[in-house]
Amino acid sequence: MDIRERMKSGKLYDPGDSEIMAEQAQWLEVLYDFNQTRPSQMERRQELMKKLFAQVGKNCYIEPPLHANWGKNTHLGDGVYANFNLTLVDDTDIYIGDHVMIGPNVTIDTGTHPVCPELRERGVQYNLPVIIGANVWIGAGAILLPGVRVGENSVIGAGSLVNKDIPANVVAVGSPCRVLREITQRDREYYHKGWKIDME
Repeated sequence: MDIRERMKSGKLYDPGDSEIMAEQAQWLEVLYDFNQTRPSQMERRQELMKKLFAQVGKNCYIEPPLHANWGKNTHLGDGVYANFNLTLVDDTDIYIGDHVMIGPNVTIDTGTHPVCPELRERGVQYNLPVIIGANVWIGAGAILLPGVRVGENSVIGAGSLVNKDIPANVVAVGSPCRVLREITQRDREYYHKGWKIDME
């Protein structure tokens, strides 16, 4: 098993491997170019996103600055929106479903390190994929840790630390993140407290 296979399989590996670092540097150059675009350069941003990411669906928008370990391991569905300071620790795959909304200062992390201090001293790590279902809203400052899944239509509250799977169709908040309640018919009638939805 070569080092790239180890990166994708959850096995321990050395992220400081010279070949890996040289390859990573090429992707960071593309990321740098994306972050230097002007607000008027929307077409250029789209071109660079398609070059940077493994997959970019239709009508995706990411507000710079964007931070990523690679970029090439992140898959975006259609209509993904991310506000500024999204951090993607994408040492293995991150899957972001259709119409996901991501608030500012969110971190999605696939890379982690063993607890064993002797292994950490050697600088090794391992990676676990993160999967975010369609129509998820991730609030500002949330952190998603390696290996978690968030089910479709769910809401992750601002500042939450997601360290385990979150089911579909729920509101989940906190550190650690826990299910607060299910999304109900009332949420389809009222958008805030007693404020009724007044648009088609």
